[in-house]
Amino acid sequence: MSIPKALTVAGSDSGGGAGIQADIKTFQELGVFGMSAITAITVQNTLGVQGVYPLPAAAAAEQMDAVGTDLGVDAVKTGMLFSADIIEAVAGRIAAFGWRNVVVDPVMVAKGGARLLQQDAVDALKNKLLPLAAVVTPNIPEAEVLAGMAIRSMEERCEAAYRIAAYGPAMVVIKGGHDEASDKAVDLTFDGKSFSTLEGSRIDTRHTHGTGCTFSAAIAAELAKGSPVNEAVRTAREFIQAAIENALGIGGGSGPTNHWAYRSQKEGAAR
Repeated sequence: MSIPKALTVAGSDSGGGAGIQADIKTFQELGVFGMSAITAITVQNTLGVQGVYPLPAAAAAEQMDAVGTDLGVDAVKTGMLFSADIIEAVAGRIAAFGWRNVVVDPVMVAKGGARLLQQDAVDALKNKLLPLAAVVTPNIPEAEVLAGMAIRSMEERCEAAYRIAAYGPAMVVIKGGHDEASDKAVDLTFDGKSFSTLEGSRIDTRHTHGTGCTFSAAIAAELAKGSPVNEAVRTAREFIQAAIENALGIGGGSGPTNHWAYRSQKEGAAR
């Protein structure tokens, strides 16, 4: 029996809503064996990030080597990478192993405003990691940084996607959660040739911690199972929509999403 396996290379979230904790939960819910290479330890809860303790770049690379040489990897998701040194080490291991199903979530700033990517790491992200990506999943503020432009309209979002695609990722997904002018959450996808959109209802909730991590992890899980990229993105969109709609309501701030909501909905529909 072949078991699909996905590796998350990201930071640890002590509150369990984002980072490797969210990724592993998502992998498990989608029937994929999850593995991790931790890049940093964050001290955080739903109220915000109180501390960030990055690990040496060699630690990330050695964890990736340990997983890649023994267990095997069908898909990789990267999240919080923090520094240029860590990004270069991670990109080097991905290239060395020849991993193709790579999903890059360009984590830059936490919801509370804490910077999770050093400024000098942006160029490394664009020039070292994006050329290896099957999918990159920036939100609108992250897309503005990667594309070097302001985004105020869908036309500008398309231009930003075009600019980001020039760095090499096979697909760009610019998430629409930050576009609060619309009553829909509209994600834009660009595969280098054509644009398309995925829409979902905008949910009025403060419990959205870890949405980006969860969405990108769901794409990686589906790629690990052999799904085509477009299908993987659609499934991930359904997964995160269910996770937001069925909030757990825990914590005093921006609470985590409900990682088992998608499976519960599927099981309920099957009855």
